[in-house]
Amino acid sequence: MSMIEIEHLTKTFPGANTVTALDDVSLNIESGEIFGIIGLSGAGKSTLVRCMNLLERPTSGLVRVNGAELTKLPEKELRKVRQSIGMIFQGFNLLYQRTALDNVCFPLELSGMSRSEARKKALPFLKLVGLEERENAYPVQLSGGQKQRVAIARTLVTDPKVILCDEATSALDPTTTQSILALLKELNEKLGVTMVVITHEMKVVEQICDRVAIISDSHIVEQGAVADVFHHPKTAAARQLITPKGAISEKSQIHGPLYRITFDGSTSDQPVVSGMVLSSGAPVNIWYADTKDIDGKAHGQMLLELPKDPAQVQKMLAFLKSQHVTCEKEEAEYYD
Repeated sequence: MSMIEIEHLTKTFPGANTVTALDDVSLNIESGEIFGIIGLSGAGKSTLVRCMNLLERPTSGLVRVNGAELTKLPEKELRKVRQSIGMIFQGFNLLYQRTALDNVCFPLELSGMSRSEARKKALPFLKLVGLEERENAYPVQLSGGQKQRVAIARTLVTDPKVILCDEATSALDPTTTQSILALLKELNEKLGVTMVVITHEMKVVEQICDRVAIISDSHIVEQGAVADVFHHPKTAAARQLITPKGAISEKSQIHGPLYRITFDGSTSDQPVVSGMVLSSGAPVNIWYADTKDIDGKAHGQMLLELPKDPAQVQKMLAFLKSQHVTCEKEEAEYYD
C-alpha cells in the first residue's frame, strides 16, 4: 500500500529570475518502508520533502499522503493531516528554556492536552530513545546526539504515520550519526512508521533505506532498491554520489583503462584484488576505495587502473567474472 504518492510535481520560485526547484517529479513511497532521497546541494531535495507536507505548496502536481490529497484540502483539514506527518530537522529545533521532557510534551500541549497528561504520554517516548535519565536536562546540557534523540521523541509522541528526516544527521559526528541511524531503523521496525530520509550522503542511504531516489537538477534521475542503485548506477548523478568526482587529481597521469568494481558482500572471504593481480601477472593502481563491513560482509566500491596490455586486462576481467564481482569501465575525465 502506498503511503505517499507524488505525481508530476513542479515547484517554481518566481522573481526577476524564476527558479525551478522541482520539475515533473513523481514518486511512490510504500507504507512502512524507509525511503531515501539523495542529491547534492541545490538539487531540490529539501524543497521536495517540504512539499510532502505542504510547508511548500507545489506550483503544480499532486501530493497524496495516506490517501488524502493534500493539494486539494482546505487549510483546516490540511492542518489535521499534518499532525500525522512528523519532521526531524538537521538543527534539532528544540526550545532551550524547556527540559528534554518538556520539549517532548510541547506538541501535545499545543493540541490542548493537559500538562500532566502530556508528561505521562511523553515519558515512554523519551525512554524509547534512551533518554529516560535525562528528562530534566536542558538542551544546553545535552550532546548533539542527545538533542536529536529528544527531537525524535518529540516527533513520535504525536503518533505520526510518516516521519520526514531532512538531513537529520548532517550536524553530527560519524559515531553519533551511526547511533541515530540505528535508532531510526529500530523505530521503523518497532512502530512500522514510514520514513523519508533526505540526505547528501550515500552511506546514510545504504545503512537504513529500503529504496532510494536520486535527485539532480530538480529531476528524479534514478530510483530503485538501494542495492540495485548502489551496485549498478545508471546515471552520472548516481555514480558521482557513489564514487565522487575528485577521486583522481587532474594532474594525475592515467596510462591504463579505469574500471569500477563493486563488492556486494558475496566475496567477503576472498582476496579478490590480490587474486586478480596474481592471475594476470600484472599490478593495478587503486585510485579510490570505499569499502565497509556490513553484518560481517564487505560492501563497497573500488576504482582501479588496469594495465595497458589488453591481454592482461582480459585476464583480469575474466577473473572478476569468475568471482561474480561487478566490473564496469569508466572514463577518467569524469573523475577529474
